Amino acid sequence: MMRSNKKKHITAADILGNPNYLAISYGGYRHKTRDIQPTISELKDDMKILFAMGVRILRTYNVQLQQAPNLLRAISELKAKDSSFEMYVMLGAWIDCKNAWTDLAPNHEIESEQNAGEIDRAVALAKQYPDIVKIIAVGNEAMVHWATSYFVRPKVILKWVNHLQNLKKEGELSKDLWITSSDDFSSWGGGDKIYHTEDLNELIRAVDYISMHTYPMHNSHYNPKFWLVPEEEAVLSDLEKIESAMQRALLFSQQQFDAVVNYMRRLGINKPVHIGETGWATLSNEHYGADGSKAADEYKSGRYFQLMRDWTNSEEISCFYFEAFDEPWKDANNPLGSENHFGLINLKGEAKYAIWDLVDKGIFKGLTRDGRSITKTYNGSKEDLLSEVHIPPLRTEMTFNY
Repeated sequence: MMRSNKKKHITAADILGNPNYLAISYGGYRHKTRDIQPTISELKDDMKILFAMGVRILRTYNVQLQQAPNLLRAISELKAKDSSFEMYVMLGAWIDCKNAWTDLAPNHEIESEQNAGEIDRAVALAKQYPDIVKIIAVGNEAMVHWATSYFVRPKVILKWVNHLQNLKKEGELSKDLWITSSDDFSSWGGGDKIYHTEDLNELIRAVDYISMHTYPMHNSHYNPKFWLVPEEEAVLSDLEKIESAMQRALLFSQQQFDAVVNYMRRLGINKPVHIGETGWATLSNEHYGADGSKAADEYKSGRYFQLMRDWTNSEEISCFYFEAFDEPWKDANNPLGSENHFGLINLKGEAKYAIWDLVDKGIFKGLTRDGRSITKTYNGSKEDLLSEVHIPPLRTEMTFNY
């Protein structure tokens, strides 16, 4: 009897929540504008680096630009050349309200005319690359009210999720393709009751899993109670104060995750919940830097990365950590803005503190990014790294305005 050499068909159900398939958010932009798209060669270099790091699932954000189709082509070519290369994609379709990103006032009650085309492009790519695209995410932070430029009501997301689920039923898309929306924890019912609507409840019933975001770093400014050092910890060493604050940051994320799970279960629904985005910037000259909550630096970012990976892997939660590489277009007018500094690897090809251990293990040997070998930031000097670390403020100090 002949034994089949055919590889098992890998599905979203196999990889989500599987610690052998680490997830990450990816944008390969090297310049201050997205007008300069990463080349196929640059995308391949990035994929080889991420594969070496154990990453197997990437999250992308839109199919309006060439990056997503080029990325899928790059992965496909790498797979064709090397049968052991494995990478899957959570393909994001960007969703806007009417008048988003224009001089006109956004109309949050009506969706953008662009959305239908975006969904069609995502469908086409999922059909073209069924071996790579395992998830489609309808919208990114498209329901949360602080996304004032573009947010829509849950009924818009529900409409497109139902559309994609119907395409699965009709056989036009694989029945194994999972459909979700990736949004803030509050948008999924984990926060303010203003979000607790029947449209949201229907959306939770419609998606294959919930993809929720949690950002304690941002909340170190906007909701700082958990972050500030309590009076009884004033006697601790600086590193002990930081470690205690990072443990509280982890707990903050865990509580937001649990709040989403609890809301879902109160509806009588039980399906997977994963983290579509979380991260911690390594630099900031705004709310999170030396003149603000003092959260952003490489040491704290590294601790957060470790804590989140340990927790989510042990609980079999996928965590699309934000993000793989620094992207300077995000806050192009402010090079020191936090949005530019969420990557695990900077624009000089240096691995930040979070993954110094991977450099030590030699996993990047022979790999380059933009012609540079992957080395450590601070030349690997932890003493130099710690010299730039800020201690979280005492609750009794309140030296900056919240």
